[in-house]
Amino acid sequence: MPSTDNMLDLRSEIDRCLEASAPELAAARINELWRSQSELATAASVCSSYEKLRGKLTLVPHRVAILRSFTVEPIVPLLRAAAFCAGIDLAVHIGDFNTYSQDILDPGSSLYDFVPDSVILAVRMPDIAPDLWEWYSSLSPEAIREAGQRVSSSFQVWIRAFRERSRAALIVHNLEQPVRPAGGILDAQSGAGQSGTIRQINQELCRAASEGRGVYILDYDALVARYGRQRWQDDRKYLTAHLPISGDNLIHLSREWLRFLVPLSGRTAKALVVDLDNTLWGGIIGEDGLGGIKLGPEYPGAAYQALQRVMLELGQRGILLAICSKNNPADAMEALEKHPGMLLRPVHFAAMRISWNDKVQGLREIASELNIGTDSLAFLDDNPAEREQVRAALPEVMVIDLPKNPFEYAAAVQDCPVFQRLSLSVEDQQRTGLYAEQRERARGEQLFQSKEDFYRFLEQEVEIAPVSPETLGRISQLTQKTNQFNLTTRRYTEQQISEISARTGWRVLCIRVRDRFGDQGVVGAAITHDERNTCEIDTFLLSCRVIGRTVETAFLSALAKAASARACTRLSGYFLPTKKNAPAQKFYSRHGFQLASETSEGGLWVLDLQTQQIPCPDWIELTVVGGENR
Repeated sequence: MPSTDNMLDLRSEIDRCLEASAPELAAARINELWRSQSELATAASVCSSYEKLRGKLTLVPHRVAILRSFTVEPIVPLLRAAAFCAGIDLAVHIGDFNTYSQDILDPGSSLYDFVPDSVILAVRMPDIAPDLWEWYSSLSPEAIREAGQRVSSSFQVWIRAFRERSRAALIVHNLEQPVRPAGGILDAQSGAGQSGTIRQINQELCRAASEGRGVYILDYDALVARYGRQRWQDDRKYLTAHLPISGDNLIHLSREWLRFLVPLSGRTAKALVVDLDNTLWGGIIGEDGLGGIKLGPEYPGAAYQALQRVMLELGQRGILLAICSKNNPADAMEALEKHPGMLLRPVHFAAMRISWNDKVQGLREIASELNIGTDSLAFLDDNPAEREQVRAALPEVMVIDLPKNPFEYAAAVQDCPVFQRLSLSVEDQQRTGLYAEQRERARGEQLFQSKEDFYRFLEQEVEIAPVSPETLGRISQLTQKTNQFNLTTRRYTEQQISEISARTGWRVLCIRVRDRFGDQGVVGAAITHDERNTCEIDTFLLSCRVIGRTVETAFLSALAKAASARACTRLSGYFLPTKKNAPAQKFYSRHGFQLASETSEGGLWVLDLQTQQIPCPDWIELTVVGGENR
């Protein structure tokens, strides 16, 4: 715990940075303050300081509504402070106490007037089913069954009604178990006890959520259990202010909410970059040798294996792993390849920088190699000095603070919201392998004298198809995460994509690419709509993995040909510049489009389809599902 004097010095430094109009430095110090004191007394100061920086920093706006059966007001400052430090400017609407059902069912309620991006439905078991909570032992089996069905049906009705009225994401708390079940030890002897009834309701809740796009379950029961059922509730506050959660646990609920809001706001990390010595293993490989480092199933090496196990799980979520370590490469590679305690091997890493160079330089090189921005990197290092150096030089990198005890490393990574994912695509699960294939392509390119020869060598097969239930989630994910080759950077949820595809005159398409090195999966998307004689491109994006291989030309060619077939005489689209989409800046002009109009936001580009067409590169085999093959 930092001393009072240190905290005063930090607050004074924040004030000086604000007065000197040094927003990046001010934000770094505010975040340091929050990391040191994540409590209610600090939250107001953090929020106030960030509000002074609004417009001077790149913060993602996000609107969240909280519908509740208990008092949540003290949690909101904690949530907003943590969100600010995660780069999210959170606007919060709190529904009236216990009016969650009316708020959802009434199309004219303040909930829908607020037009949220996300909604949290926080309802507790004692509030929604007091009979099952307080009087379970006195109920007949039939009454118990009816009460359980009533609760499950209520959630189903709310989810369906909300999905009809709003495009926002819906985060639903499941229901917690009692500290002591009504039947005592008898409760666990069958699935028909109080605990079993609540589990059954939660299973039905999961089923109802799975039927609606953009509906997610927050495992409130697991959260309560994680921090101790007996210590979670404050009975005095519950009876006096209907605040059931003890003061020490408010921060935990705010963090759990943030674990959903970060991915919904697009503030996730695409890659985790790790140090080696005293991070992936205990000790220093260059001094202790292969047999001297601490790594294995027993104490103390088990702490490092636990971290590696978590990193393997991150890889399964589509998060790339990379190494940035000051080390002798031969020593480090020997440990990675040969140590029997290593769970992570070189094949698990998409990039490595093992040298005596500065880690800031290494992080920049890793981002460049992976073709992602440095703001998509998370950095893990046991050395506080290294972490601070990265924060100072690359404030956009998500630096994770590790606790002093290595046995807490794994939890620190697991709890980090930038690694949370709300859905997984096939491409996510194969991402490390896809980057390995990409390295093979890069090596292959060096063997050819011309780009055209290399393109023919790749034997690229491109398939364009309408959105389907199988690709809906991936298309939404691409709109949320793709920044570099994205002409308009419009973000869409699964629910919005589904609605758009159902509109008359609108089309949602995805593109899949295969070549001699493998199937890259769905790597791009386009959304178009016809207005009179014009087909306008609302969205056109491609993954960084296929940029610069003329796949974008094949995709645009298919759009132009299809528009002409529908008797459109013009193909148009906006280019809306951002800090990250410079690779797409000249896309329209390179393909013969003319600038028709320009505003402060960007330019409208138009192609005359009566006089111009866009040929597909002859080294690409193009298939349009439902259309002609090339």
